[in-house]
Amino acid sequence: MESTQNNTNSGSDPKPPVIYRCKKCRRIVATEEHVVSHNRGEGQKCFKWKKRNADSDMEPPECSSIFVEPMKWMEAVEGGCVEDKLQCIGCKARLGSFNWAGMQCNCGTWINPAFQLHKSRIDECRV
Repeated sequence: MESTQNNTNSGSDPKPPVIYRCKKCRRIVATEEHVVSHNRGEGQKCFKWKKRNADSDMEPPECSSIFVEPMKWMEAVEGGCVEDKLQCIGCKARLGSFNWAGMQCNCGTWINPAFQLHKSRIDECRV
């Protein structure tokens, strides 16, 4: 008898989904599907004159934050604020901030509206 093979060995295994957790209490705060991607900006060229360094020819820095869609756990968003800090619903640790008018990523790109989670405050986990 000939055995049937599944297409699980089709050569390209799908990447496991990414979830983001609060570093302090490990509560899930976002998943990969909630992340709003953006093109990397031009670095220092995108900032106000007084915020620029003399070395403006440098490579734009790696983004230090992720931007997500507004979610139910964001209490300040539910309260009707235009801009505020985002706190973990479990431990009240500050995870980032939001602004309906938009924010500038450290790479230089403007994201509008902006719900920013700092990578230093969250863990990226593969399931």
